[in-house]
Amino acid sequence: MTKTTHVSACLTSVPHVHLSRPVSEVSEVTGLVGALTLCILFAVAKLYDMHSTTAMHLFLGGPAFAMMLSALLIEKVHLRETTGLDFSLRHPWWDVFNIMRTKFVGLGATFCLFVIAYFSINTYKSPAYGVYFGSAGIVAPLIWLLSPIYICLTTRHMCEPRDGLWHFGKLVCLDWPVVDYAQVKQYILAWTVKAFFLAFMASILPGAVANILNADIAVALRDPVKGIQFLVEMVFLFDICIGTIGYLMTFRLLDSHIRSANPFFTSWVAALVCYPPFLIMGSGGPLDYRSGTQEWIVWFHMHPTLMTIWGTAILILATVYAWATVVFGIRFSNLTHRGIITTGPYRFFQHPAYLSKNLMWWLVHMPFMSMAGTADAVRNCILLLAINAIYFARAKTEERHLMADSSYRVYAEWIAENGLLAHIFKACGGRRFHKRRSEVG
Repeated sequence: MTKTTHVSACLTSVPHVHLSRPVSEVSEVTGLVGALTLCILFAVAKLYDMHSTTAMHLFLGGPAFAMMLSALLIEKVHLRETTGLDFSLRHPWWDVFNIMRTKFVGLGATFCLFVIAYFSINTYKSPAYGVYFGSAGIVAPLIWLLSPIYICLTTRHMCEPRDGLWHFGKLVCLDWPVVDYAQVKQYILAWTVKAFFLAFMASILPGAVANILNADIAVALRDPVKGIQFLVEMVFLFDICIGTIGYLMTFRLLDSHIRSANPFFTSWVAALVCYPPFLIMGSGGPLDYRSGTQEWIVWFHMHPTLMTIWGTAILILATVYAWATVVFGIRFSNLTHRGIITTGPYRFFQHPAYLSKNLMWWLVHMPFMSMAGTADAVRNCILLLAINAIYFARAKTEERHLMADSSYRVYAEWIAENGLLAHIFKACGGRRFHKRRSEVG
């Protein structure tokens, strides 16, 4: 064997290393446009002493419209192959109208199905959902009545116009022999995600908007701790508003449609136990880790410098958490695949939102300090560790779903080699183990 041949053989035996970060299907521009728009609208709402309900609708509509324009004009998402649209393709109008009728029936049946679910589940009787149901009662019928326009425009250019909505419509019309039940299952799962999380986000949004509008900016500017508290509430408002918009803006034309809903039961269990009505870590729940605890401000009230440092750490974690949502732009959603993101905090961590949120709980509630004694503090720490384990399970089950996309597999390999945790591990002498793990995995 010649030297050249030997070198070539050695090179082919070395695992491929991705030298550059995989391209993100979402740029940071769209999310930043939404965040900037929200900042401007907050200033306007504050200046004109706007009612919180009016401001809430403005905080949703304004950034949604701005991000939609950014996605279309800057990113030109409507031209992507992943939309399933081909504008050179024009199905006959008679075929489009026939498909549209079936989809129209399917969409109407979908709305009726979730109205029955909301009506039947006691959780949704809470006044916290009043604003959501009041708005949905006006918007949903309007969307359904206007939907034939959008359905016709997209169906005419769809590569496969008989999608999950069409198959669900055929199921409702009792035309069962043509129904693809796998597509129906995916369609129902996707709409379940939308209906469940839209209701949850809308239930916490009014309170978040009211808190931020009622905040005293002058006091926040004078007092560092008050300033930190205000900024934390502000970044959470970004998270809630952009997250809510993500659940609303599932449009194929914007390439923000749900490509697939997570099909794994374990994924749904791990996710849903983190939200009402299944919440297990809420006050009085089996994993309530706040027994006898006080928040950080109480513990550090005699130590202003330490309180400011601790609060700054909380603010940094809250910012990372909100940033992980904002970078999605109009695509944020749990339990779904809507495109792989490798930018923003995802260039450093594979699961930045889960990591920052779980660390933040340790700092905010300080379960290791309890006014009820050491036993309670130990118990609280055990419970919060159990919650951390649930979020770890969420992360792993989400990976299981996304690994079906080759883009995510490339990203997972890249982040394992180039993420911040990988660099820290290597700096601590973990090169040999990391290399061995890469060769095995």
